[in-house]
Amino acid sequence: MITSEEIATVIRLDLRAGAAELDAAPVLRAKVARQLGLAGLPEPDHPLFLVVDTPAGLTDHQRQYELITAYRAIGEVRILVLLVGSAPGSYAGEDEAFQPDRRLLRPALLRGSGIALLWAGDLRSARTALEQPAPDDPEALAVLVDLLSVPDVFLRVLDDLGSLPDAVAAPGVRLLEQDLPPEVRDRAWRDALTRFAGEDGIAGEDGAGVPDLPVTAWSGVDLPEPLRGLVAGRGGHDQRHRVTGGVADDAYRACADALADAEDAQAGLRSLPGLLSGARREAFEADLDQARRGLDGYRDLVGTALRSGGSGGAPSAAEAAARLASLGLRVPSADGVGERIGEGLREFAGKLLGQGLALRAVARRFTGLAGRVEPVPGSALLPKLADHSADAVALRTAAGAVPVPGPLVAPVAAAAGLLGALWQGPLAALAVVVPLVFIAVAVLGTARLRGAGRPGRWAMGPRVAAAGGAVAGVVVAYVAEPPLWLGTAGLLVGLGVAVETTRRLWGEAADFWAAGHGTAVLRGALDGLDGLLAEAVREHWAAEERLYCADAARSVAGMLRATAAAADAEAVPEPERPTVADTAGAEPAAEDDWLTSASALEPDAFGTADDEDTDWASAYAWEDGPSWDEPAGTKSTARPADPSADRTAGVPRWLDRESGEGGPELVATLAGDLTDAALVAMAPYWGAVERGQAGTLAVGRTEARVRELLSTARHHLQRNGVLAPPPFAAAHRTRTTSANLLGTDPHRVAELVGAEADRRIVVQLSSPEQGALLSRDPAAAVWIRFAPEAVRGEVENAWRTSGSGRPEEALWTASGRYAGLIRLTPLRMGVVDTVRSRQSPESDRLDAYGSDRVDAVDAYERGDGEHW
Repeated sequence: MITSEEIATVIRLDLRAGAAELDAAPVLRAKVARQLGLAGLPEPDHPLFLVVDTPAGLTDHQRQYELITAYRAIGEVRILVLLVGSAPGSYAGEDEAFQPDRRLLRPALLRGSGIALLWAGDLRSARTALEQPAPDDPEALAVLVDLLSVPDVFLRVLDDLGSLPDAVAAPGVRLLEQDLPPEVRDRAWRDALTRFAGEDGIAGEDGAGVPDLPVTAWSGVDLPEPLRGLVAGRGGHDQRHRVTGGVADDAYRACADALADAEDAQAGLRSLPGLLSGARREAFEADLDQARRGLDGYRDLVGTALRSGGSGGAPSAAEAAARLASLGLRVPSADGVGERIGEGLREFAGKLLGQGLALRAVARRFTGLAGRVEPVPGSALLPKLADHSADAVALRTAAGAVPVPGPLVAPVAAAAGLLGALWQGPLAALAVVVPLVFIAVAVLGTARLRGAGRPGRWAMGPRVAAAGGAVAGVVVAYVAEPPLWLGTAGLLVGLGVAVETTRRLWGEAADFWAAGHGTAVLRGALDGLDGLLAEAVREHWAAEERLYCADAARSVAGMLRATAAAADAEAVPEPERPTVADTAGAEPAAEDDWLTSASALEPDAFGTADDEDTDWASAYAWEDGPSWDEPAGTKSTARPADPSADRTAGVPRWLDRESGEGGPELVATLAGDLTDAALVAMAPYWGAVERGQAGTLAVGRTEARVRELLSTARHHLQRNGVLAPPPFAAAHRTRTTSANLLGTDPHRVAELVGAEADRRIVVQLSSPEQGALLSRDPAAAVWIRFAPEAVRGEVENAWRTSGSGRPEEALWTASGRYAGLIRLTPLRMGVVDTVRSRQSPESDRLDAYGSDRVDAVDAYERGDGEHW
């Protein structure tokens, strides 16, 4: 898990106003703690301090610098002092004459390693000569401080200043800022949180949503192997549940054998001997009664097996297996099944989240998984036993139904009657022979199939058809006067057809009657009872492991819903959230709210949210009153009140802004970052799942981690923009291009960072009198080229495409907002004077840096001092 300790941050202090209050180490530590705490960060091991001061403040604020350099930390304390304004006495007044002494006084305590001075005499923010902003124009200073607060830039500037004489330089800059307007960024952030959390499904009384798909429609293909085996119940499907020769198997065989005998007797009944004799019907009914008794015995055994678990607490797996074994049932072994359940749940969650499913959708999948894998107790299966009771079997029989002959029986019977009636005169009496065959079969069949309806009803159609055919045959004979041999042949053929037709008719009637008396119904009931018994045995397979898996899956679902609730809370607009003052009871000082306050790009941060015409590029300007970087008693340059005024009036001329409206993959990328945050936060939770401790405490801790990382993601987005991946982003994820995220052109970054190092590119942040103090050696200047690491591939590809050389030692920063050039120009020899520190009254003027007790600063002010 990426912890907050690994997230570097720069602690910013402004000593130009309110420095006198910073007079003790506890005050400084409280100030730092407040700033870091509001950003959700702990005390760093290697603090990075960015101090804003004036040249005169170097000697006036020696007590504060003593506290900062002596800040108690495990590692090295590194300090970058940004000086704004001219040195004392270097400017004479309106005649623009220069005094001879233009030296910069630096206390000796700021001469150590890891400490450097960056002197910006004039921030040069004016875009035209007619503009006259203050030398410490807050709009420009806010941008410069924001840039130097990027840890990568801070450390690089500090290291390069350390290589220059006296570790002091004057900066020249040219910046390009690519970012989203605050309203676009905030809207994308909220949309990503909403997509990440997902919407509630159809909720029940417990508030849990239903699965996206019916549980029965799920396949085990998308489940990891440990879960797939538990869901499929492979131990109960591919093995016999009845032990051969056991009680259950004997009861099943008794019923099945009786049914087999009844089916054999049914085959004898449907033959002509069965029609002529009642013995075969009696044998059939005897076998059928035996099958019913066997079915009743097997039903009782199944009921005993279902009730073996009892209606109270669930018995142990060993106890349940022993009870089933006494009934001749085998519960398959579940050795090794529960070893990787926690790992499988983790893999399943990662797979679903990796597919882009929302948290609540994943939670519904886990709820459905719990329902599928959870063992069903035998008592819950008892209602299914009623479907196979004796009463239910009796209701499903069709004993009073009438068999319906096939559609061809009547035409065939009519044709047989016609052929047997081709007689004249006294021989015409032979025409009744064929109809008598159908009548005899109907009478005998009715006697054999008692309860099959009114006598002969099932053969009424063929009898009527045969009689009608006979009448028609007599008529044809009187008209056509066929010879005697033809009538004889017709009678023989008609009798043969009649006998075959009645045999088939009787067989169908006998089968229908036997089935109506329960043969098929009893077979279905026996198979149903055996299937229910197999299901009961299968539910006992790996019961403890499946119960554990179901409980863990529900716990995961609850944790995911809690995480979704945390995302919903994070999506609440900033003004509607509880503030730190609401929770802590005190409002932090404005100058301390560096990291949790809105970005300098946001109009809301400066009271401009209600101005619809305010452009985000001019948001650095304050309307009224001093700010953190504005000394008391001064007033910052106000933004033009006229909305039609120059929209670049509040933007330094060394800063170019390119604002995008958001690319097509902006929301999806932010949602992916949130998914990575959730996976990182959940990592310790899976250990609790594997230990069987995934209870309320583990869910609460995970929810707290999620809230922490969501806050980290929000602060990262505010500080570093959209392009830079957050520290917890998965390494395997390839971040999309700036065009797809911001809608901006990365070629501008490549063009600026790869530009030739000349003075036409950068703007020197030095006053005219300070310019005379700079080194005239062009080779002495140090150049820093930097761009976001997130666009490195695009920038390098643009350099290759354009054929321009790749700049050496380009700095690729974690922040995704700024790109550009910084030139560090050293001062001329002798400009910087290092003096002994002024001692505080508490120290009784004890010199902590040597044995010489001469106050060098006092001597310097008298004009007779000695300087280092």
